[in-house]
Amino acid sequence: MRLSGITAESLVDGPGLRYVIFTQGCHHHCPECHNKESWGDEGGREFSVKQIVSMIKKQKKNPDDKKIQGITFSGGEPFLQAAELAQVALAAHQIGWDVVAYSGYTFEEITELARNDDVIFAFINECDILIDGKYIHEKRNMGLTFCGSSNQRVIDMDKTRKKNKITLWKNV
Repeated sequence: MRLSGITAESLVDGPGLRYVIFTQGCHHHCPECHNKESWGDEGGREFSVKQIVSMIKKQKKNPDDKKIQGITFSGGEPFLQAAELAQVALAAHQIGWDVVAYSGYTFEEITELARNDDVIFAFINECDILIDGKYIHEKRNMGLTFCGSSNQRVIDMDKTRKKNKITLWKNV
């Protein structure tokens, strides 16, 4: 997989302290995006799933870092690398971390894509929280939790799957 970066500790990319993986490659090209360097498919660095899983397991074993609550996939556009990220998300769940994914796609668009793509289906099913929708600068709101613009939603995926209806995360 191709990544634009990794942040071992973040407090702004989901609930609690997070391990954040920034994917490389995005075709949304949202005006005023704060990660424009992640747009190109050829930027960043190559990593194998095995390397990333080893890194998160090492992070989990570090006695100083047991406070990390989960992993966040940001971008670029994570759903462009759904096969690899589904495997990393599964490994994160296996070590007791939750999984957050940001996407420029809406939940409805991802659901439609997942109907014909088992890889996207596998990835979205490993997500505990999905922050969906393109960043729209005209709708920028610095008071939102984990979002940059008011069109974006923080979706509780477990409750959404159970109710078969979009359910926003409780703390939003």
